[in-house]
Amino acid sequence: MSNRSKKFIRRTIGFAAALAAMTAAAPLPAQLNTFPDGTYFREQWQSAPYGVEIEAVANLQDFVVDDKLELSLRAYLELVMANHTDVQIQKLSVRESENAVQSAMSPFDPNLELNFNTNRSTNPSQDVLQGGDVVSSLRQNGGFTYNQTLDTGTNYRVAFTGVKNSSSSSFRTFNPSIQDTLQFNLTQPLLRNRGRGIQRIPILIAGSRLDLTKAQVLQRVIGIVSQAESLYWQVVSNRENLKVQENNLELRRQFLERSQRELELGAISPLDIYQPEQNFATAQVGVTRARFRLQQAEDRVRRQIGADLHPDIRNLPLILTESAEPPAYVPSFEPEETIAKALQMRPEIQQRRLNLKIDDYAIKRDTNALRPDLSLTASYRATGLGGNLFETSLLGGSAGSFIPGGVGDALDQLFQFRFPTYSAGLTLQLPLRNRRAAANLSNSVISKKRNLYNLRSLEQEIRLAVLNAIAGVELSKAAMQQAAVALDFSRKRLDAEQKKYDLGVNTAFIVLDAQDDLVQSEADLLQEAIGYRQAVVTLLQSTGELLEARGIQLSYD
Repeated sequence: MSNRSKKFIRRTIGFAAALAAMTAAAPLPAQLNTFPDGTYFREQWQSAPYGVEIEAVANLQDFVVDDKLELSLRAYLELVMANHTDVQIQKLSVRESENAVQSAMSPFDPNLELNFNTNRSTNPSQDVLQGGDVVSSLRQNGGFTYNQTLDTGTNYRVAFTGVKNSSSSSFRTFNPSIQDTLQFNLTQPLLRNRGRGIQRIPILIAGSRLDLTKAQVLQRVIGIVSQAESLYWQVVSNRENLKVQENNLELRRQFLERSQRELELGAISPLDIYQPEQNFATAQVGVTRARFRLQQAEDRVRRQIGADLHPDIRNLPLILTESAEPPAYVPSFEPEETIAKALQMRPEIQQRRLNLKIDDYAIKRDTNALRPDLSLTASYRATGLGGNLFETSLLGGSAGSFIPGGVGDALDQLFQFRFPTYSAGLTLQLPLRNRRAAANLSNSVISKKRNLYNLRSLEQEIRLAVLNAIAGVELSKAAMQQAAVALDFSRKRLDAEQKKYDLGVNTAFIVLDAQDDLVQSEADLLQEAIGYRQAVVTLLQSTGELLEARGIQLSYD
């Protein structure tokens, strides 16, 4: 083979590899290595990945202190993001959408086809012109075809074919004969499907749907975090309520013991002991109920962080470090500014806008489908012939002379392009009427109009939700302040009624009633303080700021 032939082959292979590299998609989670990477063939024959596993719960041991699981609100939410099963399920949706983007790039993947065939035949001769009594022949052919569509719509095909024929016939001029053919084909759309803007629409739609999935996941994760934080504060509320009930039980016990001493001394009638005993028994029931509710709430919190899946941690006492005391600072929220922030940050707004973007791509795609299909086709073919040459008088040489030859001769002729064949043409498909394409375009326009209405409706809903959430925060703030005042009065009243009772001015019933008021006031303040925190969570959820406010960054890894 000549140096020119070798150089041309190297350039052809290098050109094909460069085109494959330029059009290759960016690596994604499902992307396998491409040819000729060393692991390419190994990955093609890998076993089916049936052994799928999920991650175990993590980071719980970092918060175990003195055989207790101590969690601040921030640490708790970090564990929720790391271990909550629903959060992990939502992340898988993003992986599927990433794979859809990769799948949308598949029309531009190159394809290489290799082939080889051999055929031997032996036939009896029917006449003297066949060159022998029995004619034995061998035909072997092989080659490759490289085919790819570029993102401009251009489709090119490079094919090489080599054919070797040998025969026992004495009349063969080349025996064996070797014929090589190199062919280039090119097809370029000129109207429909022309250019990157049209060819990449499926990729752009898949990319927008990936962003849409991320916005949907963000919305669901915000809901999960909101629910998880509400459960955290519910545990804090139940814990403080248990303390209130225990304090109430202690007050009832002290008053019962005092009444029993007064009964022993004859200071009160035996009929007066029943009310303190009943109140003490009722307080015991209240403590039991409060303890049971706290246990239930703690079990729900353990599930949020995956502690129920860890045998060494699931039964540890749960200590939540946040206080239920009313916050020292209660900010105010300006309605229009808060609404503007919500319209910018809410994932639902992002979803509606992404739907509009997808509608624009669909309109562009369907408009392209209405155009006539005009394509330019071009091809070039070169041929080379070689082999052992048997010259006869018919060829102008001495009879029976032999000139050896082979593959190199055929390739030299091939790459010197001495026997070229050219062709070019135009193909026009002109649909006289295309109802389906027209209907698809109309539906795409209707879809965009519908999504515009949906966006407007959602903006109205968000405005109303934010205003209601602000009103809820302000109401909780006022109720919390009033409950603090009521608790102060209840304490003063109980102290006054106790002193009156010590002086014999009033009865035990009035003291017990003052104790009931104090317990109720403490419970009311606790409820309003927790309610205020939950109202703030609701507001942050309605504005889409909850993750940012809690220092949470959503990762899709």
